[in-house]
Amino acid sequence: MTPKAMRERHTALVKKIAAELGFDFCGISEATFLEEEAPRLEAWLKQAYHGKMHYMENHFDKRLDPRKLVEGARSVVSLLYNYYPPETLPQEGNLKLSKYAYGKDYHKVIKKKLKYFMQRLQSEVGEVHGRAFVDSAPVMDKVWAKRSGLGWIGKHSNLINRKMGSFFFIAELIIDLDLEPDGPIKDYCGTCTRCIDACPTGAIVAPYVVDGSRCISYLTIELKDNLPAEFKDKMQDWIFGCDICQDVCPWNRFARPHGEADFMPSEALKNMRRNDWIELTEEVFENLFRGSAVKRTGYEGLKRNIRFVTDEKKEPLAASKGR
Repeated sequence: MTPKAMRERHTALVKKIAAELGFDFCGISEATFLEEEAPRLEAWLKQAYHGKMHYMENHFDKRLDPRKLVEGARSVVSLLYNYYPPETLPQEGNLKLSKYAYGKDYHKVIKKKLKYFMQRLQSEVGEVHGRAFVDSAPVMDKVWAKRSGLGWIGKHSNLINRKMGSFFFIAELIIDLDLEPDGPIKDYCGTCTRCIDACPTGAIVAPYVVDGSRCISYLTIELKDNLPAEFKDKMQDWIFGCDICQDVCPWNRFARPHGEADFMPSEALKNMRRNDWIELTEEVFENLFRGSAVKRTGYEGLKRNIRFVTDEKKEPLAASKGR
């Protein structure tokens, strides 16, 4: 078999396994240095748009070159997994969670699939070395997905897929297998500025440029300090993450409900209302978010967010004992 025929055969196999594992889209890029991204990333960091996410400053070279993460890497396999829910949690007069946090922690759910993916590849191809990534390690996942033709990066900095919008988790396999790369597609944002206009904290400072330190997702999840007073009346009841820029995007009219049982919200979560959030105890928090990405904020972090958007005062220490 010629090298080209072998590449085509392996590429078809990769896309077949991806479909069987429930990934909605699969695209392939050659594992090379991201030359165009280097000055953009450097400028973004110099503007301090990463806020207190100091880890973004680390491993600059690895973010730009997958061969520094996987020795001998030849291909980056980008995968999209839909998380658009069949129904949205009650929002009218309620406190809000980002849709991606409705069910179990996506890191664990998708990482399990990627582990099986690698096992399948190795069993059918032979010796294949690589690593799997799900929103972890210094990998520019949106850039790789764009390079592989899975969509374009919108003005809100999220990847948009023409067929299903932007409510996707992005994952990668960086492997030493030679595959046929897919080409990028064009940008279809046009003159639309809905995401920029809708952002209540002004985080989208220019088309395609997000000041992460002003983003509600950053404020409610990444920031560990007190929330800045300037955002007091701008949070629009979001207490974990934010979907505003995606909800207003016209391309999400094509979003279709996922079929992943692990991403479905529990009945207890569906029944939570504003007063339930205000009165949230640590015990209820632990039961409500067992195995959830919301555990990332911790109980005190979520309570901080709830107090900030509801003007509830911190409970006296004595009242918090015995939880």
